[in-house]
Amino acid sequence: MNTELSTEQQKVVATPPSTFGQKLKRVGPGFVTAATGVGTGDLVAALVAGAAFGTTLVWALIIGAILKFFLTEGMGRWHLATGKTILEGWRSLGRWALGYFGIYTIIWGFSYGAAATSTCALMMTTMFPILPLWAWAVIHAIVGFILVWMGRYGVFERVMMVLIGVMFITVVGSAVMLLPDLGTILSGLAPRMGDGSFLLVMGLLGGVGGTITMASYGYWLKEKQWQGKSWVSMMRVDASVAYTVTAIFTLSLLIVGAEFLYGTGIEINGEEGLVTLSTMFNDQFGSFAKWLFLIGAWSAAFSSLLGVWNGVPYLFADFVRIIRRKTHQSDKPVSEKDPAYRLYLGWLTFPPMLLLFFGKPVAIVILYGALGAVFMPFLAVTLLWLLNSKRVEQRLKNGWITNIVLAGCVLLFTYLGVMKLVDMI
Repeated sequence: MNTELSTEQQKVVATPPSTFGQKLKRVGPGFVTAATGVGTGDLVAALVAGAAFGTTLVWALIIGAILKFFLTEGMGRWHLATGKTILEGWRSLGRWALGYFGIYTIIWGFSYGAAATSTCALMMTTMFPILPLWAWAVIHAIVGFILVWMGRYGVFERVMMVLIGVMFITVVGSAVMLLPDLGTILSGLAPRMGDGSFLLVMGLLGGVGGTITMASYGYWLKEKQWQGKSWVSMMRVDASVAYTVTAIFTLSLLIVGAEFLYGTGIEINGEEGLVTLSTMFNDQFGSFAKWLFLIGAWSAAFSSLLGVWNGVPYLFADFVRIIRRKTHQSDKPVSEKDPAYRLYLGWLTFPPMLLLFFGKPVAIVILYGALGAVFMPFLAVTLLWLLNSKRVEQRLKNGWITNIVLAGCVLLFTYLGVMKLVDMI
């Protein structure tokens, strides 16, 4: 592959926007990263928080978005400051880091492929019960496969922005329909917890758009031709705007739970609870409200699937590139045309279809859970390590605020990981 940039691309790389207004017009990769991380699990967590404690936990959602901003910003800063991918950074820490990631990616992809397509299918089956759930799941997997295989990043980003717009408008619109009290919402900014809310608070802090796909951020920056230290300011605007919108989105779900379910005794259990909630919307506001909510939930689910289908294969292709690296290949970037990229795209799409019919083997579930529980602490620790090292020039190293936040992420995600492992035992 020819790695030289065209004259037009070189101009784009050399001249990042200078004003805030110009930067706002260029945002994109941050939205893709945040939306990919916000799946129906985050929707359910926010609804459960609102149903159980009203707007008391608004502060936890906001802090969760701030934590994810710092993680994503760290990813982007590493890429722009060093010109290296996060996989190359992990490789510099030792083979153990790269080895863990390689094993986790393979097992994660097999399990996630079935879970993501099933969630999309659940929403679609509720709206269009003309096909069984497994058929809708297969259709979503194949549509995602085709969009990523045939398209380029620009097409992918435009589709994602449409999905993000739809899920934002529909979910925020659903919250506005309930006419929440602004004073009650603002009171939730004061950190406090209700009885029995500790684990829920931890879940909200750990949610709000955070998965393995956060590690894809640097590759999406490259696809936008954002390269070099001069793009750090643009990247920070991109990530901050994205997680601000994400916080508003999840806050809207919490408001829906608070206004619609708080004090009723009705519980939201898993993705099926979203379907139950849509029926309640239908009973109170009519079919339009039901469809509004379901379309928003489906958009969140499918944008998460599509982001994974596009983003995680970059990580796998880079993993293969580094393992097989030769001197003349050392500077060759990965692309969506790489055989390893397309191999992993197929791995996400087709083998997980078996799980739709036979369920997940116990051994896979245990290994998936164990490796997954370690990933977010691993991400935070390695960013602390890399961005305070001599690999990054002084002015682009972590400041003390960033170090405190990332250290907090390590503690939070380690606790959540331990709780996840305890639940599996």
